[in-house]
Amino acid sequence: MMQGKKAMVFGMARSGIAAAKLLLSRGAEVYICDARTEADFDGALDDLKAAGAHLLLGEQHPEALLDGMDALIVSPGIPVEHPAVVRAKALGIEVMGEIEYAYREATGLLLAITGTNGKTTTTTLLGEIFKNAGRRTFVVGNIGTPYSGAVAGMKPGDVTVCEISSFMMETSSKFHPAISAVLNISEDHLNRHGTMERYIALKERIFENSAEDDYVILNWDDPATRDMANRARCRVSWFSSRNEVPFGAFVRDGMIVYGTPQDSKPVCPAKEVYIPGEHNLKNALAATAMAMAAGIPAPVIRHTLKTFMGVEHRIEFVRELDGVRFINDSKGTNVDSTIQAVRAMDRPTVLILGGYDKHTDFTPLCEEIVKCPISRIVLIGATAKQLEETLENVGYHAWTHAGYDFKKAIELAFAQANAGGNVLLSPSCASFDMFKDYEARGRIFKDIVNALEGKRA
Repeated sequence: MMQGKKAMVFGMARSGIAAAKLLLSRGAEVYICDARTEADFDGALDDLKAAGAHLLLGEQHPEALLDGMDALIVSPGIPVEHPAVVRAKALGIEVMGEIEYAYREATGLLLAITGTNGKTTTTTLLGEIFKNAGRRTFVVGNIGTPYSGAVAGMKPGDVTVCEISSFMMETSSKFHPAISAVLNISEDHLNRHGTMERYIALKERIFENSAEDDYVILNWDDPATRDMANRARCRVSWFSSRNEVPFGAFVRDGMIVYGTPQDSKPVCPAKEVYIPGEHNLKNALAATAMAMAAGIPAPVIRHTLKTFMGVEHRIEFVRELDGVRFINDSKGTNVDSTIQAVRAMDRPTVLILGGYDKHTDFTPLCEEIVKCPISRIVLIGATAKQLEETLENVGYHAWTHAGYDFKKAIELAFAQANAGGNVLLSPSCASFDMFKDYEARGRIFKDIVNALEGKRA
């Protein structure tokens, strides 16, 4: 579709680089644009340059460079209000995200997952189910592996499981999974989207192109996702950890089952799902509903649910030192995600909390902290003062500030933890005030924790 056409790729992170490589392989004339200079990339663009891509780097006003372009492909980090996007649309240049472009070039069965929380766990788990079923499977998207980077190796009959963020849906138009899921909705990214109504509408776009024979899997227990069924033009399947649903995956007498209350087949005992917590039971139910809709046999699903050990940075056990367990939940980047993490704690826990400001109300989290075994809190980053004030408002006073010193925060948490307790990193915030991304934050946490010496050393 892009052979002989001119395309600008704006935003040269992982997805931008992958999109540019795919465009070049499809015979497009490619212009790569970023505010950073070539030196800032430390050689990451060398292959693109050698393949003939035109470098437009160090540019602060890419909107001035759009004349003659046939397409503008933007990174998820570029908002639709950016002057380059606005001008491209005014010039009649098609604007699409990397996910949208990759979809148009891809082949095989596509399943896609969105929601506020649980996306990465559910996406990874579903990918493992398909792999265990013997299907050649690509796990891509917001999970960290660009969709564009997998397209060149795809064949008919392959499976792609794609994690989708609200940012990605801002620039989608033809994106069309055969099976999609919206796991849950809670307040997030309002600094980007402005209102919850806009945020919910973007999540719904994952199934807006669905046909009658497609499936969307929705969370029966979440009012916002349940309401989405009223606007679905495809078949709706549900999942619930608390109720028997009209059709889908639910729990009956301790057993995950799939079907209707009148006619269901057993899949796996709920207590045998390896990853802990009710939120992970919901993730397992969502993956079950998607896999069953795709025709995967129940024994394959059962085996995967019993053996899947979870994903990095999500309630990940790191180390035990002097009787203190260290847990990395750097992927806890919003209120609801951290609520799930603190609910999963079954022993006194020192919580490291705070980070980049996404204009979030922390009241629901602080109210939950009062109910959970959170013995002390170490506050970090840009939201530390707001969190302090919110904690005080709910009557929680056992907090300490560590500023922007991450190592100090971990050392303080360890010093305040007792044998038999936890230190939990679950910031409830994005990482951009201190780190490149939540993955970098989690890796640095693990590095510091693994280098700690015992209190009695």
